[in-house]
Amino acid sequence: MINPEEIRARFPVLDQEVNGHPLIYLDNAATTQKPNTVIKSVTEYYEKDNSNVHRGIHTLSQRASDGYDETREKIRGMLGAKEAEEIIFVRGTTEGINLVANGFLRRILEPGDEILVSQMEHHANIVPWQLVAHPLGAKIKSIPMDENGDLMIEKIEGLINSKTKFISVVHVSNSLGTINPVKEICEIAKKAGVPILIDGAQAVPHMNVDVLDIGCDFYVFSGHKMYGPTGIGAVYGKRERLEEMDPYQGGGDMIRSVTFEETTYNQIPAKLEAGTPNIAGTIGLGKAIDYLKEIGIENIEKYESELLEYATEKIGAIDKLTIIGSAKNKASVVSFTIDGIHSHDIGGWLDEHGIAVRTGHHCTQPAMNCYGINSTARASFSHYNTKEEVDKLVVKLKEMCDWWFN
Repeated sequence: MINPEEIRARFPVLDQEVNGHPLIYLDNAATTQKPNTVIKSVTEYYEKDNSNVHRGIHTLSQRASDGYDETREKIRGMLGAKEAEEIIFVRGTTEGINLVANGFLRRILEPGDEILVSQMEHHANIVPWQLVAHPLGAKIKSIPMDENGDLMIEKIEGLINSKTKFISVVHVSNSLGTINPVKEICEIAKKAGVPILIDGAQAVPHMNVDVLDIGCDFYVFSGHKMYGPTGIGAVYGKRERLEEMDPYQGGGDMIRSVTFEETTYNQIPAKLEAGTPNIAGTIGLGKAIDYLKEIGIENIEKYESELLEYATEKIGAIDKLTIIGSAKNKASVVSFTIDGIHSHDIGGWLDEHGIAVRTGHHCTQPAMNCYGINSTARASFSHYNTKEEVDKLVVKLKEMCDWWFN
């Protein structure tokens, strides 16, 4: 079971005041805070093991390489992949999607072809496909969602045709909290013979993910949203898909041999990982996975589900406040608007009282357009948040409304 006091003691950043108030950090969908074990691992790498990987026989290089390679195996285990070689290190979800768009999709896309995404996608799961599609005369089509923020899964088969070359869908919406039935979507894609990528940035910190059970061709995530460092993430890809891909970048470590006339490429994963990687970040990501394993993702999911239910009830009871996104299956996100108050004003007021929330369109403008709004305030919760923090949030929101309207 989750003990919030014990958990919070592991996160140094939470022990501070902001604007004279104890920090209440409710911006976890943007980035999570880091436990001391992750921070320590990054520091220790630079203090003791700083060296490049896979390129030296000296002790520091061996130690750095071991830590780096161990994280790849940890990710394989976390995602339930068959082989560690199916894990490609990238800077995060955004680079992972760009990697697949340029290395896999670009080589098979033709004029008139179509890429299918959903209306609730983060811009990082829209723009990379546009950058590849538009110069080639291909186009993007969207899976609609209903007023609750649930994808209309029944529409997918009707949107797929002989021109559909790829599908990319978010596992958990960052702006609505919707948990999509990705296994069902992957079954539809497989039946149609269409490769599919799942954006797992918001899923991995909150629930068990088994890529073989889901049945996707690619799965991407970011370390910084799961208690790891920034600038590191990974792509899972089925071996046959990764081997089909062209390198996204050229440079060191991704080659087998180089002459001025021709270059032959290394095997995966090296083929898709050019240059010196984020070694410290990768080692830190490994420690973040260790942390999640120690706490237990099932415990985190249960605790956050209870906290979400509590927060939804309390926040939803505030006069003039509307919760945006009421899907049947949600992760720990509550996005909301208050009639007559801009979301930036909400965020500014809360920050004055030490409460950190996110405001804006959350890089999901198509989703905002579905609701006819420009932005929301978003409180996103982690297992280090508490009901007492929710209560303080509610108090400050009510105080703001009283001041604003009276």
